Amino acid sequence: MRQLHLTRRIVVTGPATADEAWECYRVIDRWTDWAPHLTSVGASSPTLAAGVTGEATALGFVPTRFRVLAVDERSRTWSWVVCIGPIELHLDHDVAAVPRGSRAGLTLTGPALFVLPYEPLASWALHRLVHARG
Repeated sequence: MRQLHLTRRIVVTGPATADEAWECYRVIDRWTDWAPHLTSVGASSPTLAAGVTGEATALGFVPTRFRVLAVDERSRTWSWVVCIGPIELHLDHDVAAVPRGSRAGLTLTGPALFVLPYEPLASWALHRLVHARG
């Protein structure tokens, strides 16, 4: 049976500078600070880089594996694939400076049965990202 795939775009703004928001992405140990649906994260590197792999637990009981596909620190963009069992979600992130803060964007692609319930969690996490300070 073929699954319906969706692509959704989420964009949020907040008072954190683009450098502050990017640092929250860059340091993998900080992910659980601003993405509260992630209850644990372990990775092959402490910072984002293409090829980094790892595991995360979402909502306290959903095990996931991930692989970072690309990172461009200069443009503050990065992409990764998250696997929940045999299901793959592709996530493309970007951060930009805007007047009085930053804008964080996420393009999420995958099976509709996973994309739709994840969208509000991702929006909440991005909101916390652009409000993170220090």
